[in-house]
Amino acid sequence: MKRTIIALSVVAMLSGCAVIQSTGLSESDPTITGQREGVKKEFDTIPAPAATKPLSVAVYSFQDKTGQRRPQANVASLSTAVTQGAETFLIQALQNVGNGQWFEVVERVGIDNLTKERLIIRQMREAYEGNNAKPLLPMQFAGMIIEGGIIGYDTSTNSGGAGMRVFGIGKQTQWTQDVVTISLRAVSVNTGKVLMTVAVQKTILSTADSATALKFFDAGTQAFEAEAGLTINEPGTYAVKAATEMAVVELIKEGVRRGIWEYRYVGPKKPEEVKDVVVQPKAAPEAKQEAKPCAAPEVVVTHYLKEDSYVFKEADEKSQKTWQLKKGQEFDTGPTVNGWVAVSTKDGKKGFVRQEVLTPNKP
Repeated sequence: MKRTIIALSVVAMLSGCAVIQSTGLSESDPTITGQREGVKKEFDTIPAPAATKPLSVAVYSFQDKTGQRRPQANVASLSTAVTQGAETFLIQALQNVGNGQWFEVVERVGIDNLTKERLIIRQMREAYEGNNAKPLLPMQFAGMIIEGGIIGYDTSTNSGGAGMRVFGIGKQTQWTQDVVTISLRAVSVNTGKVLMTVAVQKTILSTADSATALKFFDAGTQAFEAEAGLTINEPGTYAVKAATEMAVVELIKEGVRRGIWEYRYVGPKKPEEVKDVVVQPKAAPEAKQEAKPCAAPEVVVTHYLKEDSYVFKEADEKSQKTWQLKKGQEFDTGPTVNGWVAVSTKDGKKGFVRQEVLTPNKP
């Protein structure tokens, strides 16, 4: 009988462990390991920008706009659900994305402290050095402002659990999932235009395991009860940091899609274009003048797009898509190589398209 009870108890324990594995959580690491590593890898290895100098950006604020309080059972909590200093994560992400080759951040969160300190230095120099006081270097301005905030925090979007007891001995598992949402937008300082906006979400997972045992002895007059448990909550601060890094990566990708900036080309050296060479025969000995080869003038032909199509940077479908143009777009076309046609528009867009999407007649 005792062996049967022990065996059934082991089954109950193992079934509870299987539930933990199905949620993607473990007691040693409550986050989804693959997602964490994927975000970190893309954050570090995103291609460098085509520009040799990082773009100067400013961050004035990155606030908690959720209005959510930390969830507590039967208690009115005054603590917020997410961090109030998320601008630190945004500044760090902008500085470190792509190994620091994309952005350089100028101080704007503490701009009052910075201007006060510069004023003190200027006054002290003038007091001790007079009119010959060495001026401070001018402050660097930003070409783009990064704005946004934490716009959502939804608790218990998914929850569940399972358990089993045999003869009063068993184990149960419960898990819940929260979601934090972050939005970023890039604003041009020159025009005030919102260049692009992105929003990303990050899950926050929590799990609780417990094991209980309840036995009665002496004809039910005496009872033995034991309980043990472990609860693991994924840190909300880490989720905000990871979501901020994801948002910065998506902001860069959106800028490439909109043609605001480009990735740096690091592929193999471009092959030289093969041109037809016309060899003229040598002149006869009796000819008074030597024959000279004649170069054919370049012929520019106008074609149109038969359908919506991308314009590629190179004559290869795996190369970067630089433009997406609509049906009827007019092109000046150049030579055709391996089914690819070099094209250019009146406003300076250049690249390559497949020959089959072009037609000499306007659709």
